[in-house]
Amino acid sequence: MTTSPTATKSVMKKLPEVTLAFWIMKIAATTLGETAGDLFAQTLRLGYFLTTVALFLVFVVTLVIQLRSARYNPFFYWTVILSTSMAGTTMSDFMNRDASARYLSNGATRLGWGPQGLGLGYPEGAAILVSILLLIFLGWKLSGMTFQITEIVTFRGEALFWSAILVSNTLGTSMGDFLSDSSGLGYLGGAALVTGVLLVLLVLMKVPAVPNVLLFWIAFVLTRPLGATAGDLLTKPVAKGGLDLGTAGSSAVLLAVLFGLMAYAHLKERRVTAPEFPDPGPEAVQREEAGRR
Repeated sequence: MTTSPTATKSVMKKLPEVTLAFWIMKIAATTLGETAGDLFAQTLRLGYFLTTVALFLVFVVTLVIQLRSARYNPFFYWTVILSTSMAGTTMSDFMNRDASARYLSNGATRLGWGPQGLGLGYPEGAAILVSILLLIFLGWKLSGMTFQITEIVTFRGEALFWSAILVSNTLGTSMGDFLSDSSGLGYLGGAALVTGVLLVLLVLMKVPAVPNVLLFWIAFVLTRPLGATAGDLLTKPVAKGGLDLGTAGSSAVLLAVLFGLMAYAHLKERRVTAPEFPDPGPEAVQREEAGRR
């Protein structure tokens, strides 16, 4: 069965163009995902397990809305990105952390109900997530569907895209936490390292032999640890190298920034998709017919 040009164009516009604004919003969403995930799991003491279950359900609901949408809507799209970032934060924490004093501060022995964490550690957790992500990309490749996000025209292609997004955001959280907590670089050092790698990717975009699709997915994964380290920098205590702004305050500011960017993207999308000759409405038609008489 072939897809008509009109239908293809409609589905293609369900995903945004990859521009500088796209990457700014991606970093804002992933940073908010880090602070909001920590807000629910640690500050509100719901724990990694309960928060992961709740945020994964939020992801499913927002994804259903996105998949059912007939065209690209910035609010729908970036809400799913945000939900994958929040869920990815707590999924990574649940995989990698445990109930030891290393992860639970202020003398706490538990966070919420249920298992406190699998305690795999950041390297092991990242290795598992890399394997899952590679399997998703392998299945994507074998399906014969394009990796270009602006050319995804099927439900299955979009489902593969969002599966890769969820796993990549979870992987990015593990990488960011490893750089901040275990590598010795600290929050600023980890953010500087990731920023440097992203600048290298930007230069490689000018190299014809390097596929831009590959660079996009590497950058998509790496902007998540950048958001994770930036989120830690904002929320962690000064004694640990952070600014101690708190998860609630940081999340509120980042949410306002992200919603402002989404509103701008929505207005821009409406201007781009506005018809060249807008519908004059029934009153204008009646006046025109009366003039002809």
